[in-house]
Amino acid sequence: MNLKNQVEWALHCCSVMASLPEGRYLSTRSLSEFHGVPKEYLGKALQGLSKAGLVHTTLGPSGGYRLARPAQAITFLEVVEAVEGRKSTFQCSEIRANNPCRPKSLCDDKPCAVARIMWRADEAWRQTLAAVTLADLQETLQEDVPADLLKRSFDWLMERAG
Repeated sequence: MNLKNQVEWALHCCSVMASLPEGRYLSTRSLSEFHGVPKEYLGKALQGLSKAGLVHTTLGPSGGYRLARPAQAITFLEVVEAVEGRKSTFQCSEIRANNPCRPKSLCDDKPCAVARIMWRADEAWRQTLAAVTLADLQETLQEDVPADLLKRSFDWLMERAG
């Protein structure tokens, strides 16, 4: 399974937006510059977040994006699905019917074993992502990233926030 680059970008942007003070917004330009990613492609990911109701957006010179809900109320799964959609990561094409030894009249009463196993794995993956919030990510970053780097990053973003 390969997720779009925009999933990673959206998660990082949501992480940054989780630390924004009330009433402040970050532009697509500032977010793309901060993360070193193409503005046009990042814009599409941010639009997906907006359509899913995960971020608020505002226009104008001080416009941009901010989280629509508290970080503890937004899961990784919501962000992934906002960018990728809600389709299963596995699509069964029923190749078992191509078996040259299989009688043409054989009728299957359930999906194939491969599909059932893959769908269970997909569900486990989704449950894992649904159990992790942006607030959990913020806690992990506090542990993993040196405090001075977090402060410099926050200051850089606040200089550009509307």
